[in-house]
Amino acid sequence: MGDLNHMNSSEFRAFAPEVFIHLAATFERSDESFDFWEENFLHNVSLSHQLMTLAKDSPSLKRVVFTSSYLIYDPLLYQFSQPQEAPVSLCESASVLPRNLTGMAKLSHEIELRFLAQFCSERFTTVCARIYRGYGRNSRDVISRWVRSLLNGERITVYRPEGIFDYIYAADTAEGLIRLISTQSITGIVNLGTGRSRKVSDVIEVLRQYFPAMQVQLSETNILFEASQADMKKFIEEVGWSPSYDLESAIPEIIDFERGKSIVVADKFQIPKILISSASRKIPLFRALEQAACRIDPKAEVIAGDLDPNALASFVAKNFWLMPSTTASNLSALVDGCQKQGINVILPTRDGELLFWAQHAETFRAAGIQVIVSQPEAVQRCIDKLDFFHFGKQEGLPFIPTVTDIGELQTKRFVVKERLGAGARDILLDVDREAAIQHALTLTHPIYQPFVDGAEVSVDAWLDGACKVKGVVLRRRDVLVSGESQVTTTFRDAAMERDVTAVLDRLSLRGPVVLQLILDKAQRIHILECNARFGGASTASLTAGLDSLYWSLIEAMGFSVGQYPFLRTPGEIRQVRVPHDLHFNDTHI
Repeated sequence: MGDLNHMNSSEFRAFAPEVFIHLAATFERSDESFDFWEENFLHNVSLSHQLMTLAKDSPSLKRVVFTSSYLIYDPLLYQFSQPQEAPVSLCESASVLPRNLTGMAKLSHEIELRFLAQFCSERFTTVCARIYRGYGRNSRDVISRWVRSLLNGERITVYRPEGIFDYIYAADTAEGLIRLISTQSITGIVNLGTGRSRKVSDVIEVLRQYFPAMQVQLSETNILFEASQADMKKFIEEVGWSPSYDLESAIPEIIDFERGKSIVVADKFQIPKILISSASRKIPLFRALEQAACRIDPKAEVIAGDLDPNALASFVAKNFWLMPSTTASNLSALVDGCQKQGINVILPTRDGELLFWAQHAETFRAAGIQVIVSQPEAVQRCIDKLDFFHFGKQEGLPFIPTVTDIGELQTKRFVVKERLGAGARDILLDVDREAAIQHALTLTHPIYQPFVDGAEVSVDAWLDGACKVKGVVLRRRDVLVSGESQVTTTFRDAAMERDVTAVLDRLSLRGPVVLQLILDKAQRIHILECNARFGGASTASLTAGLDSLYWSLIEAMGFSVGQYPFLRTPGEIRQVRVPHDLHFNDTHI
């Protein structure tokens, strides 16, 4: 902008835009020394005065948006000697008594603008946005400082975890200010917060999801307990918009940004080297994972691992590991083997091994190896179909009845299957009671379900580290062979997508999963089971925009996926899985 001390009004007009936005200092660092604020107080007031002295006579000036602060309000309204259960909602007419020099500087300029409005309102309008507890990327705010400390493996210090603040993300603040530019009808004072305050302890818990080993020191202090919140009624009614970010969606972006700043200089960044365990004949998955890994780094590698030296994947993969079986007795051998080969990410692919990887994920993590798997309790719930049903019943979800005593079902046609493991193994469909009982005698742990006549649907989904659904893709199972879709077609159904998302949000899963359901003739859904892994035909959903493998690798490498949106392809995908011959010359034999 140049040196305001030596700029005359004609020079100012040369760069003044049609709308002039005065973005004054927005620091809200009450923990800074008093000397710092005393030194800068007069400077900030003087700068604001100079800006408006030059701007007020500009014929092109139409609108002034001033970034004020909620620190102007009387702290007696929202600070207490004891923790509060709910915040005090501060409206624009609340009493004023700046609690520090920041608030004093802001109030000084608010008064100046109010004075100018008496004489200049026909030429330009003014609005003062009292912004609440701001935070954002590349910031000095406490959340960013905590993130930087945690990334460096440092302990963070927390004062008053019971404090309640209206945290507003910088992206929302910017959006709100831009909208105030064009909303000429709103003038004077207006709050800009979220209207949804959170406790400091909430911030800590969100951070813990990304830094499970974080160390927190709770320090004693004599500062009062804050419990404040913006009354956003005026803003929403006049502008027709409200902030959309919350801590859960904003903090991953901050983490990703802070990590990204150090990638170019840090030697900690690892090139992905990924193991597909139980690779077997999962060639489409192998190829898809290679593509996802190379998007992160062209030097990335995917290793196929299996117990069978003649697994089909061994003929396709550049690197094949004849790995030990996934048992507790082989844990040390598996960790050592991964480290010798430089493996830093593992993608389990078989139901029978998921619980092993889940139970020992922390051991691998301590060795520098991330396992793309859900927590043990969530995995166990999906493996055990009886427990899965009981969980759904307790949660009021549309899970298909599942029993061990066929007498508990009042139906004429039955499905009989094994209680544990892959649902398609030894399954018998649409049989009468006698046939169901006879088939159950051949099973180890038989369970019974009512047969529901309808369309079989698979739901591919991906959930982030906080167990929140990022995206779902529905697909019909058109042709089945041994329980897997050989022909599958994606489709859209907004209501069903909402329903299955609500179900998945309750299952506490992470990473790629597949939900299986029946859609009956009345268009009601009946949830059959959930596979807590990438599915055999889930590559169809990759093509449809569910970038689950890439997102999984991004998170496993220590970054958030907040800036990688789910972009559903506009059309639908039909996937046909057919055998494909490979030919090798004698140098490969």
